[in-house]
Amino acid sequence: MPIFAPAAAPSRSELTEHLVRTRIAGDVATPRENNLSHYRKLSNGDRHYWLGLELGDRWEDEQDVLAVMAERCGVVDDPDHRSGQDTIDPEMTAGALDRAAAELRKAAEGRSRVLFATGHPGALLEMHGALAESLHEAGCEIVRVPLGTYTDDGVVVQFGGVAVLERGASLWHTHSPAPMAAVLDQLRRAGEQPPDLVVADHGWAGYAGQQGIPTVGFADCNDPALFLGEAEDTLAVAVPLDDHVTDPRFYEPLTAYLLAGARPDTE
Repeated sequence: MPIFAPAAAPSRSELTEHLVRTRIAGDVATPRENNLSHYRKLSNGDRHYWLGLELGDRWEDEQDVLAVMAERCGVVDDPDHRSGQDTIDPEMTAGALDRAAAELRKAAEGRSRVLFATGHPGALLEMHGALAESLHEAGCEIVRVPLGTYTDDGVVVQFGGVAVLERGASLWHTHSPAPMAAVLDQLRRAGEQPPDLVVADHGWAGYAGQQGIPTVGFADCNDPALFLGEAEDTLAVAVPLDDHVTDPRFYEPLTAYLLAGARPDTE
């Protein structure tokens, strides 16, 4: 667990209150204009917004994308709401965390091989690291990225069992699926099997899910692809949240709630 993590997990009501207070959910910082712009670009076939998924022509209607985002993320479902505030439903976040916890619990019970990765190292690295540490203690194998995995003018490295993209001695925020593609290719070249489970975000999660790997993905309301992937059963779970609030410590109660739900004795 992170050094400053709370000793006890919050209740569901305490969690949702925290999510709203910190704007991880509720009235989030991402404006409506940005959300709709991303939905439109995805529908128009801009692969940057597909996050490693192969969506074909199934989502060419922007209103279909909005409908899924309202259903699974809690954005405002009114197509005439074009500007101003948009939302993530904290109850949907909590519900997705419960489903994610079930995937982690199954992995722990099966002593699975699990790969953790983040394109948001400035906010989510510690959360992913706490999950990796907990599953390792439960007997899972945390997949190690082969040395010399290069991609996107950078190299994939790991901190606390979490894969990230490094460029020029800095950890990079990336939506690209290329780092996950490089990791899976290097594992194959090394004679290793793919992970049994991937826990990630952005293109790391989308590409893994597209390859048929059970995947838990964390996604903001302006990143619709992972929610479409969940709707199509390409991803196991897509957790809606603001993926870069002002302080990474705000994710600690969420992490504690997720880990508590992943324990076998919570069933």
